[in-house]
Amino acid sequence: MKKVVVLVLALSLSLANISCKKSVKELEKAVANVNIDSSKDANAIIDFNNNFIDSYKNASNHIEGIVKYSNAAVIKAKGGDVLMMPMVMGIMDYSFSKIKGVPSGFGKDKKSIEADFKIYTEKKEAISKKYEELKSYISAEDFKDDKGAKAEAIQKEIEENAKAFFIAGENILAKIKPATDEAENIILKDHPLKDYILSSKSIMNSLDDIFGTIDKQYSGQFNEAELQKKYDEFEKAVNANSQMEFKVKDGQYSHKKTQFDNFNKQSTEFLGSFRKLIRDAKESGKITDGDLSIIESSYNSVLSSYNSFVK
Repeated sequence: MKKVVVLVLALSLSLANISCKKSVKELEKAVANVNIDSSKDANAIIDFNNNFIDSYKNASNHIEGIVKYSNAAVIKAKGGDVLMMPMVMGIMDYSFSKIKGVPSGFGKDKKSIEADFKIYTEKKEAISKKYEELKSYISAEDFKDDKGAKAEAIQKEIEENAKAFFIAGENILAKIKPATDEAENIILKDHPLKDYILSSKSIMNSLDDIFGTIDKQYSGQFNEAELQKKYDEFEKAVNANSQMEFKVKDGQYSHKKTQFDNFNKQSTEFLGSFRKLIRDAKESGKITDGDLSIIESSYNSVLSSYNSFVK
């Protein structure tokens, strides 16, 4: 089940607004920690948020591949049958290099975020190094000398580091959310596309909620009524967004209409993938890997069109 947790986490990362269950008092306390004095502070927070989310998404996919590889390596090293070792895609984490530090606008949470980011960075690097060590070990077939003992030891290190990596990542997401929301409100205050962006963002928030439910049901029991409710809520949000008439007086944003329309088109197509998943799960009694892969692809199309629109 680890694969799906990582997958859904990776998808959730791409959202600018990660859902976080907190009480009203907790939220008020979090907002009180924010220290945004200017649009410059707001922009710095938005940049950190976007760069970290993009980095986390790319690193998560890479680490997911390494975890799969390490599991297969232990089987192979122990004499098990592994037809082909899993491919680990190279990581292109350009956004990580753009992060020069945690902005002061995060206020009282700045030091805590820095501590988590240090763990995030160290574990990310440690996992990559252990992967290279394991790959060399498997390639040289050194497991024939120690009966796979080293493979097992490295696999455990990778698993422990991956767990710490994801905990740190989730901590950062939770801590940067209040300031990011506040910064977004400042940036969008007089923005010509404010209504369209906020409405579209509600669709992405709904998608995040959908994948949380899909993940839960994939790991547990299929519940048609629960998924149908999520479908109906998402359909309502998509219809409302699609019915918005794009009227922006500022000519420099006129090209955004095409991107807005494409986002609505991709969101509508996602509904088709979602219907298929519910239908197939109803027949088989569970959510299959195949349908999960299809809806993930559809999600990525929605996300890509959203990012193009809001950039």
